[in-house]
Amino acid sequence: MNTPVNTPAVAGWDALGLAPRLLRAVQTLGLEAPTPVQAAAIPAALGGQDVLACAPTGSGKTAAYALPLLQRLAAHAPIGKRRPQALVLVPTRELAAQVGETLQALTEHGPTPVKLSVLYGGVSINPQLMALRGGADVVVATPGRLLDVLDHNGLRLDDVHTLVLDEADRLLDSGFAEELARVLRALPSKRQNLLFSATFPAEVDALAQCLLHDPLRVALAHQAAGSLTDADADTGEAGEAVERRLTERAIEVDSTRRTPLLRHLIDQEGWPRVMVFVATRYACDHVADKLRRAGLTAEAFHGDASQGARTRLLAAFKAGELQVLVATDLGARGIDIAQLPVVVNYDLPRAAADYVHRIGRTARAGASGLAISFISPATEAHFRLIEKRQGRRLPRERIDGFDVTETAPAGAATGGIKGKRPSKKDKLRAAAANGG
Repeated sequence: MNTPVNTPAVAGWDALGLAPRLLRAVQTLGLEAPTPVQAAAIPAALGGQDVLACAPTGSGKTAAYALPLLQRLAAHAPIGKRRPQALVLVPTRELAAQVGETLQALTEHGPTPVKLSVLYGGVSINPQLMALRGGADVVVATPGRLLDVLDHNGLRLDDVHTLVLDEADRLLDSGFAEELARVLRALPSKRQNLLFSATFPAEVDALAQCLLHDPLRVALAHQAAGSLTDADADTGEAGEAVERRLTERAIEVDSTRRTPLLRHLIDQEGWPRVMVFVATRYACDHVADKLRRAGLTAEAFHGDASQGARTRLLAAFKAGELQVLVATDLGARGIDIAQLPVVVNYDLPRAAADYVHRIGRTARAGASGLAISFISPATEAHFRLIEKRQGRRLPRERIDGFDVTETAPAGAATGGIKGKRPSKKDKLRAAAANGG
């Protein structure tokens, strides 16, 4: 593989080789200048080269692949019935909808009309199958729903010349690895592959090794005073630093006092909106209910809710109608909420990569943000493992009136960071060898 690149200084979009109508599109959407990942990835993708990009959340990865994808589509005008020429795989419904919205906004000003299909579960498959009867140029899909559509003969992937894996690390989680292998087997072996991820665990490296051909490798990391580092802690490789105005705090508190402390902080610090991450769906409902009883506008966001309900909750939160959104890790991926000032780790995430994605909901696109983690004596060792993975240590704080009285239980676990699963590599390598 190529070594990581240091992103060149780019005066503007016109230096990247984009078509005039796409240049007008980015101007219309208010994208004043390319971000480092866009400046590095777009020229290579336009030239047909494979790309492996590891960059922080909020760094503009979607446009980094969407713009060259749309331009290359213009060079492959469909003949007869439209069949997908580009496939974007994402791990969550929310990210599928968000990527679809971005592509749709860009195609309105793009070089040629593009028919887009967005496929995800949680809703009836029938309207999606009906919409595919006229074909599609670009498909954005979660792996499970894509496989359902393929099983219903709703589309064929024989003509796909560009595959994008967005949030590649999450696509290799235990629930997705086998589905991803099945999708790879359904694709033509000759194609362009673009992998984008905010973290770079061993599983992503294994996928890249077997899937990519002489890729451009882009490794970008945060540079934020007083914060944990991001992607480079996983890659071990150097890359261009991305300035990010993120402040991280670790507050010690008894586990039984986390909700009162959360209410105190919301009141004392005047947060207009905050996303609170918890470990389970039960905790999600429980904490949201306690906050509502305290007079706050709070709702729970988790996988048990219907897709319609989840969409309405996100819309209300983005509009400022909700002050607190209590979420499982479902909310850590693929949700772009402009100017979200604060995220709180009420429960610590199980994996270091999930920590990165949680705090990535704030301080996006140049905005400032605050990420707070609640640390109890029982979870101190676990947070130290997260810190070790990120290559830094945060100072511990205590808030007046919230003295810590608990002690770590005897024989407490040293943390729950997820380990490596070599079987995933075998599955993905086998899929790539069989035409993936």
